[in-house]
Amino acid sequence: MRILLAEDDSKLGNLLKHLLGKEAMQVDWVIRGDDAIDYALYSAYDVIVLDWMMPGETGISVCDRLRKHHYQGAILMLTARDAVSDRVLGLDTGADDYLVKPFEFSELLARIRALSRRSNIKLKEEIVQVGELVLNCSSRNIKWRGREFQLSSREFQLLELLAQNRGKVVPREVILDRIWGWEEISSNNLDAFIRLLRKKIPSQAGIEIQNIRGIGFKLEEHDVC
Repeated sequence: MRILLAEDDSKLGNLLKHLLGKEAMQVDWVIRGDDAIDYALYSAYDVIVLDWMMPGETGISVCDRLRKHHYQGAILMLTARDAVSDRVLGLDTGADDYLVKPFEFSELLARIRALSRRSNIKLKEEIVQVGELVLNCSSRNIKWRGREFQLSSREFQLLELLAQNRGKVVPREVILDRIWGWEEISSNNLDAFIRLLRKKIPSQAGIEIQNIRGIGFKLEEHDVC
């Protein structure tokens, strides 16, 4: 199970990431609300655990913006606000559940599992076709006109991220974080990877990776002559 944890309290965030990790959950942890929006829109999560008070964007604002972007994944609001009016506001904004601090970890875990069971949303396409390329995101192979060709693991991850978000600009910082994580890599290195990926993709594949200056990259499909 994959969890996005948005919590600006470093002690609580570290503890929750550790405990959820022990439950075989993959946890991405952010401390800013605007980062939570970027992660949620460009990655697939089973549940988002969202603190109310964060820098950048509040949890309420994050929830509202995600729902306005038609985000359909499960959202659990985590907050010290225990007034009925606050709970109503959180749920009306789009949260699926609401847990008041302080809480027992066992209850948080049970609520996460319940939300995951109730969610029937297909969070990520298993087979992605862009142009004339067919990507199998499980086996990580790629075909063009029935023939397989090879990409390195990082190149496939990069193409998959752009393909899953085809037609949308994926910011550089999102790409760097999703593909390389904590590894040190410069924006120039990312440009080099993009150039290499473009060379490996058949020119008649019907796709184009566009450089959106100062922002990121976008994969666009076009007709093959």
